[in-house]
Amino acid sequence: MAERRLLLISGSTRGSSTNTAALRTAAALAPAGVTAVLYDGLAGLPAFAPDADDAAPPPAVAALRAQLAAADAVLFCTPEYAGALPGSLKNLLDWTVGTGDLYGKPAAWINVAAPGRGTGALAELATVLRYVTADVIEAACVTVPVARDALGPDGAVTDDEVRVALAAALRAVADHLAARGSAPPAAAPV
Repeated sequence: MAERRLLLISGSTRGSSTNTAALRTAAALAPAGVTAVLYDGLAGLPAFAPDADDAAPPPAVAALRAQLAAADAVLFCTPEYAGALPGSLKNLLDWTVGTGDLYGKPAAWINVAAPGRGTGALAELATVLRYVTADVIEAACVTVPVARDALGPDGAVTDDEVRVALAAALRAVADHLAARGSAPPAAAPV
């Protein structure tokens, strides 16, 4: 089987984010045959402007779309702001709708918020992913709380239970991709 590419997208722009730390840790735990790449352009995306996209997408958007096109699957991890998705992540998702970048794309999410938190953001993320007909990998959608004191000096998660849960989520993504075979779905009509 060919090497699979997993794009990891954090919904946080905070440098010490537990969401980004979880994805950074997940990248290091990727199973054999999976290359996990952390997207780092969220803060640089301009505000979604359909008219700007009609002519040519801004460079940061073109770079995002290139990474999405190269990815076999996408794994999100996002904080919740005011009971919803952070504006920066919603903005990223808005840039992908008209061009079908997530159409049929296997996708999942990890919730690292404290118990009972993060559900509003995840509900909105699920709504958007359903809207763009992403292939949600339910087995890889997990809740695994990460405390700030569970981060090591390198910014990775040190808690063994969390690391096991993250590895299991990545294994579920890899298993899903293997079951799908090598042919991605046809692109969405635009």
